[in-house]
Amino acid sequence: MKKPRGLRPDEEELWQTVAIQTNPLHPIRQPQSLSDKTVQPTRKPLKINKSGLRAFHIGETAIPHVKGHDLLPSLADRISQAPVQMDHKTFGKMKKGRLSPEGKLDLHGMTMANAHPALNRFILDAYADGRRLVLVVTGKGKYRDEPGPIPVPYGVLKHQVPQWLMMPPLRSAVLQVSEAHLKHGGGGAYYVYLRRHR
Repeated sequence: MKKPRGLRPDEEELWQTVAIQTNPLHPIRQPQSLSDKTVQPTRKPLKINKSGLRAFHIGETAIPHVKGHDLLPSLADRISQAPVQMDHKTFGKMKKGRLSPEGKLDLHGMTMANAHPALNRFILDAYADGRRLVLVVTGKGKYRDEPGPIPVPYGVLKHQVPQWLMMPPLRSAVLQVSEAHLKHGGGGAYYVYLRRHR
C-alpha cells in the first residue's frame, strides 16, 4: 500500500484559508460545572418565513403534528350528522322503519345520465301529488374492473343521489334525506321526506 503524499506548501495555504472561513459541524462542547444551575434553552425562537412555514434547522427535533387528518367523513356519517329539519318524533319513526314510503324509485342498473332525470321526475311528481315520504333505491354498488385514467368510485349512484337531492330543482321539494332502515334497503336506499305542497 502506498503512503499518502503530504500537502505541498500552496495546498497547505489553501487548506488553512478554507478552514478559517468554515464553521465546524460539531463544535467542541465545554463541560458545565455542577454549580451552574441555569439551564440554557435548547430551541431557537421560531421564525416564520414568507410561505407561513416555520424555519427548520439541521439537528433540530421536529414538532409533532397534533391535529388529526382533515379527511372527508363517510357518506353515511355526513347524512346522519345532518341537522334534523323535520319533526323529531316523525324522524325517529322513519329511522326505525315504522313509516311506510308512499312511493319507490329503483335506480338499479341505471347510468348516471339516466338516473338523474328519473330522480328529478320522480321527486317532483311525488311533491306535486302531496306525498311526504318516498324511497329511492340506489343499491350499494359493486366493484368493477374498468381500466382507465380516472378511477370510478364504488357505488356511484349511492354517492351521487344525496348530492342531487340537495341541488336545484329538488332542493325546494326535499326536507330531509336519511339512510333507509334495513327492511327498506338499509345502506342501499334513502328515505326522502318531502315538504308540504303549497
